[in-house]
Amino acid sequence: MTYHFNRILLLAFAGLGISAAQSLNWEGQTGVFVTPLAYTAAKPVVAYHYLDAGGVLGGFHTASVTEGLFGCVEFGYTRTFHQPGDTTGLSPLWDGGFNIMHGKVNVVRENAGKNDWLPAISAGFVARTQDHHVSGVLGNRDYSNADFYLVATKTVTQIKPLPLVLNLGYKATNASVFGLAGNAPAYKGRLFGAAAFVVKGPAKSQLIFGSEFAQQPRQVQNLPGAIVPTTITYAARIVPLPERAKFNIDFGVAQAAGWILPGVNLQARHQFALGISYGL
Repeated sequence: MTYHFNRILLLAFAGLGISAAQSLNWEGQTGVFVTPLAYTAAKPVVAYHYLDAGGVLGGFHTASVTEGLFGCVEFGYTRTFHQPGDTTGLSPLWDGGFNIMHGKVNVVRENAGKNDWLPAISAGFVARTQDHHVSGVLGNRDYSNADFYLVATKTVTQIKPLPLVLNLGYKATNASVFGLAGNAPAYKGRLFGAAAFVVKGPAKSQLIFGSEFAQQPRQVQNLPGAIVPTTITYAARIVPLPERAKFNIDFGVAQAAGWILPGVNLQARHQFALGISYGL
């Protein structure tokens, strides 16, 4: 029974095993909502995400396609699209969409060598181009930025009846809020992580509840004095058919940014987010 439940958890949350099930994050990686997991895609996956970032920032959409190879490699492309906000003086700082390319390699498999304590460990990158938000508008040009990261993920089944998925990573980045606020002045080392647990839902579905954090570089290029807080999300994942798990739905609340300068409130501290992933 424990093995069966754990297998369902992995299929639903991380996209492992014989199933084509995957769940992609905001930027197209196998992950939670904004942070990557150490697990990799097994087959092609497509996804759509939406973030209602409020009246200042507007709405953000992403469309992603990700491919998995050899059970240990994934790569993909995501395009972001932006709906303008309606706040005079601030909303014009968010303009247009940008490109996101990503890749990830699993360098240590979970439980390798029959070591039940060993997490999966992966290395990856995210590269963004044509980013015109904030830094780009103020600098009258498009920017590029990138992340380079290591991440470890472990599914803990010893805690009954709620197995846990724990995730912790470290990245070097010069992006501000995943590029949604443009660029940071320089590369900074930042931590990110997540924790989640799974319960049985109605009609044989699985419900996965979790939270994640992603530290951000504190400064924004071309916007001196601005202070960017850590991004936090609270998310729920619905897996309607766990044994197949091709289709997953994510709902979330994101805490992005409030007061970044005296008199400047971005009003993006409790924003609705939605994600849909489908394994081909």
